[in-house]
Amino acid sequence: MTPRTLPKAPALHRVVAVLQPPQSTFPLACATEVFADHGPAIPARYAFEVCTEHPGPVRTHAGYDLLVTTGLDALEHADTVLIPGWHQPAGTEAPAAVIAAVRRAHGRGARVVGICSGAFVLAAAGLLDGRRAATHWAQAPELAARFPRVRVDPAVLYVDHGDVATSAGSAAGVDLCLHLVRTDQGAAYAMRIARQMVMPPHREGCQLQYAELPTSGPVADSLAPLLEWLTARLDQPVSVADMAARSQVSARTLTRRFTEQLGISPGRWLLDRRLAATRALLEETDLPVETIAHRVGLSSAVNLRRRFHEALRTTPAAYRRTFRADGAGSVGCAPGSGDRGDTARPPVRPRAPRTLDA
Repeated sequence: MTPRTLPKAPALHRVVAVLQPPQSTFPLACATEVFADHGPAIPARYAFEVCTEHPGPVRTHAGYDLLVTTGLDALEHADTVLIPGWHQPAGTEAPAAVIAAVRRAHGRGARVVGICSGAFVLAAAGLLDGRRAATHWAQAPELAARFPRVRVDPAVLYVDHGDVATSAGSAAGVDLCLHLVRTDQGAAYAMRIARQMVMPPHREGCQLQYAELPTSGPVADSLAPLLEWLTARLDQPVSVADMAARSQVSARTLTRRFTEQLGISPGRWLLDRRLAATRALLEETDLPVETIAHRVGLSSAVNLRRRFHEALRTTPAAYRRTFRADGAGSVGCAPGSGDRGDTARPPVRPRAPRTLDA
């Protein structure tokens, strides 16, 4: 009898993370949870390892060192190069050896991924020139200023161009990594990993729902009384003409003062306050969306949903499920507090296969 040749197991996809002191541990842990070994419950399809420019102890922000024994030559055989956050002193650039190694890996076909501030390394390597990119919303202005050829999107959870991908803040790295697993191995495999991590396989909305809404800050005496008056009347319809009459100036003059002192229009400022009040009521009460809409001056649930989705790219019901804190400190909705008009809607999904935002 001729022995039958058993089919070869598919080669593991090698993911190599580049670490740099002081290393953020959370984005590294997020990537590790997705790409490292999951035990016998999930067949291994990735091999995960770490490297650094100077092998040895790597200082972390958590107060302990990581012993990394592999240098940048590990990138020569990586299928995916991962930058899990990157911190460097102000006014300095990423080491030339790291940039060169990342460029070489990308040049031979490896996928390069930046989690959170890891986007700065990709930008320094020129891999994001002319392309859309994500990073933490608080670091987006710095990334845009330092690398003007990068089209920084401060709203999305992640952007995937196929050969290059970036994510928002550290936890959004999980969203990106799960997306990459879906792309590489299929949705069913990614779902198994997400279940083991007790994570949704895809989060609704964008990182704007986590960013702090702009506050008025210190303002000149000329606008302060008006802002206080408006804040006390969010439940009432107020037009720019009403604001101008209250301030005893023309609508044009009022708009100019808002632009000079706050950087936004009167209508935009008022809508931001209404949305801030909406977020607070969704987080802290069981009120139905229709009631909230009237309390914050958005007239109807339909109008509130539209405005809320335009600003945060998610629905009130999805936001409440994410941010509602119950008495035990867990996140969720009280029974019956969901918005039926929103739960029937499908979550926001990526559209393009190569340039994806969540």
